[in-house]
Amino acid sequence: MFEFQKASVSRHQARARVALSGPSGSGKTYTALKMAAGLGGSVAVIDTERGSAAKYAELFDFSVLELGSYSPLNYVKALRSAEKAGFETVVIDSLSHAWSGKGGALEMVDVAQRRYRGNTFAAWREVTPVHNALVDAILTSRCHVIATMRTKTEYVLQENRRGRMVPVKVGLAPIQRDGIEYEFDVVAHLDQEHTLRVSKTRCPWLDQCAVLEPDERVGQTIKAWLVGDAPPELPQASAAEVSARRRGGQTVH
Repeated sequence: MFEFQKASVSRHQARARVALSGPSGSGKTYTALKMAAGLGGSVAVIDTERGSAAKYAELFDFSVLELGSYSPLNYVKALRSAEKAGFETVVIDSLSHAWSGKGGALEMVDVAQRRYRGNTFAAWREVTPVHNALVDAILTSRCHVIATMRTKTEYVLQENRRGRMVPVKVGLAPIQRDGIEYEFDVVAHLDQEHTLRVSKTRCPWLDQCAVLEPDERVGQTIKAWLVGDAPPELPQASAAEVSARRRGGQTVH
């Protein structure tokens, strides 16, 4: 028998699911660690960026596990190990390797396709459940999860503060399965000026936010939403301030 129950707020038992994308050099690892510090508690980092997280060991308190092969199932095992060890927040840096890295989903499809004599449909039928297992592990984890994702990049010409047109690196779509962002509570993008733009969120206080050089307060805002507390004040920037920063203006705090 199907029976409806009265909807109620139970965010105090929820865990954050945050996706943070950006091009190389935008500050994804550093910002993810800042957000993790804001969420509070012990932090574990699943590192696929060849030790990049460890470079911040003097600034943040966290434990790290470096993956050598990026099969989605290795990510699942790492997440489960973090849960078993009692960590409260897991930073996955980065989730893109589970898609396009060594042993990732795309490489798995190539291997399976050779077995199936070029049958792409059969290859994806084998690999898709494996990738789905990773998504499910993120969604059901007892930890807060912050996943960074690389973005495809290109250069565009923009006018700087001196009126000259200069090439600027911009990020495009995240390197992951299409639609992966729909699985997260908060989806944000970092640009080369370290401006965080929230494009999708279930947390109303972060809706359409643009934050220059985001710090622990972003994580604290998410935590406040989860537990029903008042959020901290975020240093949001106007569109004009963001534009001025892109042209080489002063940092806005």
